[in-house]
Amino acid sequence: MANNLLKGKRGIIFGALNEQSIAWKVAERAHEEGATFVLTNAPIAMRMGEINSLAEKTGSEIIPADATSIEDLENLISKSMEILGGKIDFVLHSIGMSVNVRKGKHYTDENYDWTMKGLDVSALSFHKVMQTSKKLNAMNEWGSIVALSYIAAQRVFPDYNDMADNKSYLESIARSFGYHYGISDKVRVNTISQSPTMTTAGSGVKGFNEFINYSERMSPLGNASALACADYCIAMFSDLTKYVTMQNLFHDGGFSSTGVTQEVISRFSD
Repeated sequence: MANNLLKGKRGIIFGALNEQSIAWKVAERAHEEGATFVLTNAPIAMRMGEINSLAEKTGSEIIPADATSIEDLENLISKSMEILGGKIDFVLHSIGMSVNVRKGKHYTDENYDWTMKGLDVSALSFHKVMQTSKKLNAMNEWGSIVALSYIAAQRVFPDYNDMADNKSYLESIARSFGYHYGISDKVRVNTISQSPTMTTAGSGVKGFNEFINYSERMSPLGNASALACADYCIAMFSDLTKYVTMQNLFHDGGFSSTGVTQEVISRFSD
């Protein structure tokens, strides 16, 4: 149900790959709520995805950009303001990648060149996006910037590997940059720690199917879907959350606050 929560707002959405992507759902919901936006992803990811159909559906333009490249980001943000006709009100950073995970490297035997590449793509790119937008004076006051995180930033999930470190750094950047961006431009910066979600990136983690089932049984409300996460992002982009900043917001059906559930206990009973 649309309520025009984002009517008149302009944005940039990073990371829509296919219909499984949370960023894809955010784009659909943002369009329904009256926003206009630019879609962007790395050129290699765009070749793998179906972003053209999303652009057509939402009436959006696509600007390819490597989020680790300052030059690409400067081009993306400058052109987005030209296309959209003004400054930006919201940004979604939905980017994550671990070469160590892809290549099956154990956390105790990392290839550090791969580690640094994953850190740059998954976390440092968030800083680069905000640093670039700040230098270009691209964000409107009370704008909202959101990145997607995961509870592995706080707790150990063995096969999440170095992505856990990436998410920890991502959340720290949100707090630190959120402080400076709030003081200078009243821009709010937050991360959303989503339930495990069957996206292209998530499904690449070893044992992911089993963990989704476990998380479902450990969450009083069950796992939050990609669409539910998109709704939360829309709320964070709207004026209804103007004073929420520098937070890591758990959107996980209660998983993060639950020690154990009766359903899990019953599975271990004699």
